[in-house]
Amino acid sequence: MFIIFFFFDNENKIDIDDHTMKEVQDETNYTESLFESIRHLNEHGQEFWYARELQVALEYTEWRNFNNTIEKAKLACENSSNSIQDHFVDVNKMVKLGSGSERQIEDIELSRYACYLIVMNGDSRKKVIALGQSYFAVKTRQHELIENYDSMSEDQKRIAIRHEMAKHNKLLVAAAKGAGVETSLDYAIFQNYGYMGLYGGMKAKDIKEHKGLKNNQNILDYMGYEELAANLFRATQTEAKLKRENIQGKANANQTHYNVGKEVRDTISRLGGTMPENLPTPEKGIKELEKNQRKLEKYNEFD
Repeated sequence: MFIIFFFFDNENKIDIDDHTMKEVQDETNYTESLFESIRHLNEHGQEFWYARELQVALEYTEWRNFNNTIEKAKLACENSSNSIQDHFVDVNKMVKLGSGSERQIEDIELSRYACYLIVMNGDSRKKVIALGQSYFAVKTRQHELIENYDSMSEDQKRIAIRHEMAKHNKLLVAAAKGAGVETSLDYAIFQNYGYMGLYGGMKAKDIKEHKGLKNNQNILDYMGYEELAANLFRATQTEAKLKRENIQGKANANQTHYNVGKEVRDTISRLGGTMPENLPTPEKGIKELEKNQRKLEKYNEFD
């Protein structure tokens, strides 16, 4: 796919070629290939995206407006104690003007995390922004939370994500309490709303029965890493939304948890993934995996 830019100097405005935009939309039909098709690799094999190309993909016709979103993303990056220079690298490139001549313009090489921050601060009315949030969010969150995630074995991923799930469930409890979810029963109902959104109407009890688990077995301990990752995303995004929008009242908190769970489910569907209830249930629980890992680590100490 080729993306062509034409500039009007007076407004620093991009007039996107209609054929190009239609080609982008027809080719991708709002699927993840929209963002894969403009992904680049540098000489070190590290992935990045050009801001000017991402602007077209996200259907921003004016660089000025898109640059405002980038500035918000940079601020979010800084507030998250991340280096802006590590994720937003200023570069120069040559482009064709409407007159047929060429001109050097500023561009930015963006990391996956930078793209994630941009779409999270983008125009939420755009359908493609929702797709961008889906595409960049899950893997970005995994890499942000878990160091060396890609090099881990499946069991190591399960343990790592389960630990993150435990930490973020505590944060979710606090956020829910701030919204008015106070008692243990209130929270159990609140959790069920999140599960119902993510699992197509299934409550915790239904999921446990579906997995063939005993009453004393924790659902989260018998999820594969992919299912755990979906639940981690549900928990972190619900916590953030409750705080960001200052949601108040048990009914509103429950509905928020359901909506976020449903959005994660829709994201999985859009990306062609397997619904969480249809993912295989591991034979070994997390506690058994951790016990085996401790034995292995102890053995390696004396090897």
